[in-house]
Amino acid sequence: MQALKDQFFSKAYVTTLASDVKHAAADFDTKDFVRRVLDRSWKARELKDRMHHVADCLHATLSRDYKACIKILTPIVQRRIRENTNSFGDMIFPDFVERFGVEDFKTSVKALEIFTAACSSEFAVRPFIVRYPHEMMQVMLEWSRHKSEHVRRLASEGCRPRLPWAMALPEFKKDPRPVLKILENLKSDSSEYVRRSVANNLNDISKDNLEIALTTAERWKKDFPETGDLVRHALRNELKKGNPRALKLFALATKTKTQIQELKVLPAKIKIGEAVRIQFSAVVATAERLRLEYWVFFVKAGGGTSKKVFQIAEREFEKGSRHSFSKKHRFQNFTTRKHYAGEHRIVVAVNGEQKAETQVMLR
Repeated sequence: MQALKDQFFSKAYVTTLASDVKHAAADFDTKDFVRRVLDRSWKARELKDRMHHVADCLHATLSRDYKACIKILTPIVQRRIRENTNSFGDMIFPDFVERFGVEDFKTSVKALEIFTAACSSEFAVRPFIVRYPHEMMQVMLEWSRHKSEHVRRLASEGCRPRLPWAMALPEFKKDPRPVLKILENLKSDSSEYVRRSVANNLNDISKDNLEIALTTAERWKKDFPETGDLVRHALRNELKKGNPRALKLFALATKTKTQIQELKVLPAKIKIGEAVRIQFSAVVATAERLRLEYWVFFVKAGGGTSKKVFQIAEREFEKGSRHSFSKKHRFQNFTTRKHYAGEHRIVVAVNGEQKAETQVMLR
């Protein structure tokens, strides 16, 4: 499989970009630009390093002041959006703003608003929040009412306290109230793209300010029924933890008489990369809504364990009913998870409460 860095920042992308800039600026030296970008270190550069490198080479080859550069780049981005030829590689445009435009607030804010439709400005906006906290959050509050869903999403995604792979915003970890003003405008947005960002933002807030997140979620679900799916996604970690307030929001009891019987993991011994089948029966004592999960306690390199929750089902169950479940789980290495030999605990839980346990030996 081709690496992402080669998919998004290929030689073809670089030469097309050079041609587009040449069309907008007749004196742009395309050969010099391509030579600068495809240097001796190009193949070894990882994805983000390539993005930064392309932006740096573009700035050096354009050889103009920042405003003049943005005046050239903006029509290129707009045409790509209009013709639907934009791609992830176009992250270089907001990155250009982040790297060279922090001193020019007005020009940069307008550029980020335009560029975000080509490839999100969610990373690039954060240095401006740090440098101009009041001014930038006021702009983002205005963006939350923008006609474009891309800009509205930027208003939420750009100020997430814990946006992955992005500059931290420690002030919003301490006090998320400026962020919540934006989320209030977007919680019932017509775009699922925007609503998903709002849910992820509230999930970020819950990690540092759980009481605020829960109170907000409870109010939204009560007063704005259309936010139910958003709230569920926002509180997904709390549901996995069996948080009583999160469970109650979705009519899930913290204690249930439902029993888990005949739990088996077959085969009981496997090699890394192989799969097991987790089988069990649920015997439901009273008619109620249940959330069934299985937990895997993965063995870590140092000998400890790390718990990962996998949802099986969540729905209404009839009194006295019996249900059989079978789930396949592969112990395969990924970039985000590496497996180690040893005994792995497998737990089946109902509404966040452990009901049955077994083990699988990984060799």
